[in-house]
Amino acid sequence: MDINKAIRTAVDTGKVILGSKRTIKFVKHGEGKLVILADKIPKDIEEDIEYYAKLSNIPVYKHNITSLELGAVCGKPFPVAALLIVDEGLSNIMDILKGDK
Repeated sequence: MDINKAIRTAVDTGKVILGSKRTIKFVKHGEGKLVILADKIPKDIEEDIEYYAKLSNIPVYKHNITSLELGAVCGKPFPVAALLIVDEGLSNIMDILKGDK
């Protein structure tokens, strides 16, 4: 499975929240299906997201690309350290959970 292609499809056809602050806000309210984190994001942000995601039973996937690369995958000209899949649209992004475990 091409994770980058699945992320881009979700961004284009579904509802995706970009950015760590907005991701934390939505996850605190139990919204969303999957959190995707870029590699090497600040440790405190990563810990916050993982903590609230665990409380809300939302899985977290650590992608092995930088935040700049994740931003490019999303079609944005800026870094994206974290994103939240609220609705996957036509994407098969949720399949990474099956292969991840």
